[in-house]
Amino acid sequence: MTVVEAPPPLPVRDTARDRTRDQGARDGTGGLSPMLTRLAAERATGVLVREGGALYLADGLVLHAESPYAPGIGTLLTASGALPAEEWWTAAGTAGDLTGTARLLLAGGWLTRAALEICHLHALYDAAYFALAPSSSPGRFHYGPAPEAGGPLPAVPVAAVEREVLRRRALLHRLWPDGYLDGVPLLRTAPVAAPGVTARQAAVLALADGVRTAPDIALAQGRRVFPTLVEVRRLAAAGLLGTPPPPAAAAPPSAPPDVDPHIALLKRVRDALEAL
Repeated sequence: MTVVEAPPPLPVRDTARDRTRDQGARDGTGGLSPMLTRLAAERATGVLVREGGALYLADGLVLHAESPYAPGIGTLLTASGALPAEEWWTAAGTAGDLTGTARLLLAGGWLTRAALEICHLHALYDAAYFALAPSSSPGRFHYGPAPEAGGPLPAVPVAAVEREVLRRRALLHRLWPDGYLDGVPLLRTAPVAAPGVTARQAAVLALADGVRTAPDIALAQGRRVFPTLVEVRRLAAAGLLGTPPPPAAAAPPSAPPDVDPHIALLKRVRDALEAL
C-alpha cells in the first residue's frame, strides 16, 4: 500500500502579530510573511497567492513573482527594445511557460543570459513588492510539482526577496510616508510643471491624468514600476502630484411645495365636474 504524506499545516494567522509586522514593514524594521518563512524552511514547491500578486516557489526558493500592478519580464524586454515583441510572443506560445520561453530566446540568440537574468530579477522584485504588501486577507499556498532543474532563470532565497522589499518600502517611506499613492489615480496639482523637475518626473506628470495609477504610468512608459513609485513619491513631496478631488455629492431632491389641502380638494372637485 502506498502511503501519501500530507504537507505540514501552514501557520495560523496571528492578527495582532500581523499588525505589528505590517507596521514594521512600512518603516523597514520588521519581517513580512510568516507563511512565506515557513514555506522556505520546509523547502516547499508551489505558488503562494496573495491579494497583491503571487510568488512561485521551487524547493523553498522564489523562482518567479507576478502582480497585476507590475509589468512582467516580457513587457520590460519588449518595451525597452531589447527584444522584438513578436519574438517574445512566438517563444511564449511555443514554450507555454516562463522558463521554456527563456530557454528558447537564449537558444535563438535573442538575449544574453546576463541580460535575461537582470530583467528577470527586476520583474521579480517589482512584483514581490506588491505581492507582499499588507493585505486584508490571508495568503493561500498551492503545492505543485517541482519545475525542471537547471532552468535559465535564477531562483532567489526568500530572505533576499523580503530584504529587498523592505529596503524599497523604507526608501519610499522616507521620500513620502503615504503608501496610498502606490495604487490610486494620480493627478498633477499644477497645469505647468515647476522648474527643476527631471525628465522622468516630467514624463510622469504628463501621464498623471486623474485616471492612471503609478503602475499604469509605468506600464504606459514600458518602465519598471519601482522607479516610477520613487518619482511619484518625490513629486508628491514637492506638492506637484496628488489625487483627484472626490466627486461632488449629488444635490438632494427638492421638497415639493406646500399645498393647501382645501385648495387641492377644490381642484379635484372642479376636475370631476368638468369631466361630467
